[in-house]
Amino acid sequence: MRILGINAIFHDPAAALVVDGRLVAAAEEERFNRRKHGKRPVPFSAWELPEQAARWCLEAGKLEPSDLDAVAYSYDPSLVEPGQPGLDEPWEELRTTYARRAPHFLATALPGLDPAIVRFVPHHVAHAASAGLAAPFDDSAVLVADGRGECASYLAGLYQGTELTTLATQRLPHSLGLMYEEVTQHLGFTRSSDEYKVMALASYGKPRFLDLMREAVQTTGEGGFIVEPIDWGQLAEPRPPGGELRAEHAELAASVQARLEEVLLELVGWLHERTGATALTMAGGVALNCVANTRILAEGPFERMWVQPAAGDAGTALGAALHVAAIEGERPEPMRTAALGRSWSDEELAAWLDAAAVAYERPPDVAVAVADALAANLTVAWFQGRSEYGPRALGHRSLLAHPGRAENLDRLNAVKGRERFRPIAPMVLEERAGELFERGPIPSPYMLFVHDVRREWRERIPAVTHVDGTARIQTVDRVSEPLLARMLDRFAERTGLPVVVNTSLNTAGRPMVDDPRDALECFGSAPVDLLAIGPYLVRRSGVAASGRAA
Repeated sequence: MRILGINAIFHDPAAALVVDGRLVAAAEEERFNRRKHGKRPVPFSAWELPEQAARWCLEAGKLEPSDLDAVAYSYDPSLVEPGQPGLDEPWEELRTTYARRAPHFLATALPGLDPAIVRFVPHHVAHAASAGLAAPFDDSAVLVADGRGECASYLAGLYQGTELTTLATQRLPHSLGLMYEEVTQHLGFTRSSDEYKVMALASYGKPRFLDLMREAVQTTGEGGFIVEPIDWGQLAEPRPPGGELRAEHAELAASVQARLEEVLLELVGWLHERTGATALTMAGGVALNCVANTRILAEGPFERMWVQPAAGDAGTALGAALHVAAIEGERPEPMRTAALGRSWSDEELAAWLDAAAVAYERPPDVAVAVADALAANLTVAWFQGRSEYGPRALGHRSLLAHPGRAENLDRLNAVKGRERFRPIAPMVLEERAGELFERGPIPSPYMLFVHDVRREWRERIPAVTHVDGTARIQTVDRVSEPLLARMLDRFAERTGLPVVVNTSLNTAGRPMVDDPRDALECFGSAPVDLLAIGPYLVRRSGVAASGRAA
């Protein structure tokens, strides 16, 4: 079966191609149209077809639209009930109208596609499949939590092989994701995209309002939960965008984060009792909350846990395709990497550099050259291999720096135009991660858990140690990521630190860099010292070949 998965509803339109159960390509539309989260800032933005991502996925698979056996669309309009609480009119009507016409729109965008092969997959089933069918487990309990789907906000179930048994759902308007979105907006951040800022801010406060949150948000004992309306203004004054962050804002963030973690622990406890499974898989936007994920694994009843790297709505493109593959009798292969996007040959990259008329060089080993530059406290834009699927930079479209210089936190946040309270993450050799970090799982290749930084290392890597003593690490396997491993080996040889700073290669309000033009534009506009693009190095004017400022 040749199946194209499509997400066009809610956030992060994306496409994924699955052929004979194998994931061939996956990409988010934002990486092509350069609009954050892929959406236009106009009405009807609740629906956006990932035309460019879909065309590229077919190109990556050497397929024409007419070659496809199915298109799996991660939303089922037949499940939307008129007047359903929690569905904001007229947006849900627009979503439903556009979704029902999806076969027509897809056939127009992809000439040669037969609209009759388009199949609707329920939103939360697509999320569940992106986790349960892509995980490295034969069987697993699965938990999905997000803002909303067609008429629900949550699914708990069990995968036995390719068969999903749904054990519980939660109907709207009750939603953990929407609750977190509301407080995100109240705290002056962008709703539906800045929730991770609330998670970071929570580390700066005590959960002073936790008792009130426990009254408003409760589990039912039957696998679901209730979220009562909350007057956020009674807890903390609303913060205008860009306004001053006060102690009460951090306390509110801490209270919401703490209650979310408690509720998720109660839900996974119920799920474990019902299934007896040893492994848990998770997806949905709430599963991107790496602080909660660590607590679930550390304090919950499951022995193993796997979270979809593209846990947000972009991942439903993959999940929808895997679900249809399973229905057709195929056993999908586990997802072994998030590096599923575009890449360019060395010759193509050289042509881009020549066309841009920039001076560049080809060192004997770009990994060694970059490590030496990082050891000299230079910042490096790192553009290598296939781009990542999902919101995390995982060493393919990254901004790298020295972790032992505390000032690099402020330095990189200034480069990227980010708030000063937000942490940056460490990339570490997998075999050495246990020396530096504890509590979280190792390996941890997708930055979906936080780890405690061992006390003896906190002063040695201050740039990546958050105010609460944690770090959201990415472990690097030297077999699957030999270039990164060589760079880390050399950096450790030079500095004694088997860690470098790894944050996404972009600036505020812009999607992560994807193609060479994006990389050159970002390098040209941001105060970064070096661009490592394939085997080539581009140096900022004034940066000497020795790796130090001239």
